[in-house]
Amino acid sequence: MFFKTKFPSGKYSELDPAHIVKTLDHVKSRIEQTFPDAGLGKVAIELRQVAQGIISLVEELRRPLWSLRILTIIGITGLIIFAVWLSILTISFSNTGQDGLMETLQGVESATNEIILLSIGIIFFATLENRLKRKKAFQSLHRLRSIAHVVDMHQLSKDPSIILTGAEITASSPRPMSPEALTRYLDYCAELLAINSKLAALHVQYFQDSEVLKIVNEVEMLAHELSNKIWQKIMILDVKVQEVERGGTTVEKDEKE
Repeated sequence: MFFKTKFPSGKYSELDPAHIVKTLDHVKSRIEQTFPDAGLGKVAIELRQVAQGIISLVEELRRPLWSLRILTIIGITGLIIFAVWLSILTISFSNTGQDGLMETLQGVESATNEIILLSIGIIFFATLENRLKRKKAFQSLHRLRSIAHVVDMHQLSKDPSIILTGAEITASSPRPMSPEALTRYLDYCAELLAINSKLAALHVQYFQDSEVLKIVNEVEMLAHELSNKIWQKIMILDVKVQEVERGGTTVEKDEKE
């Protein structure tokens, strides 16, 4: 009515839950094929289950809760009728022609209290649907935040310095990996974190709530910060792999000469 600007609708202007799940399935399959015994694959499976629940929740957040809205209308109407009835009852018992100043002030104070209570009741019913949806969104986002920390725990022990320095492997050391395998493992962790943040963004794609948006931003920022830690390790490993490749090339040239 007031704004005439319209944005074109298209498949690239919003996140598609089906494509997110499809991407997650590809990542899960690659993890299971490359690291069949790793716990990271189990994390991907659980994230897949959480993703299915989030997709259902997003649809519920998008649709109006008509039963709750009908109850809200009935509740607000009942409060208004009760306030009107109480006001009429108060007026009928007062002799306005003979009332003094104190009685008039008491009547005004009583009416003011009724208006305040009526306003609180209306606000309670009017925001009930939004508060219930917000609570469900918070529970879902809490799961995603926990999964992000679990992914971080899986990459925490994958220290590239062990490979770079050739440190001695002890019984408490993590399973040894080649630089190429460790790079792929860390890359899978970064991909899971990226998908995790996209699942968080789905919560506010159709449900515009400032409090939910705040938590979504926190989850996305957490995933971004954890991904930065992972990519720092990947860059260190890339340097090591390039050095090994250059060393191998130099050896081959020397043998030919």
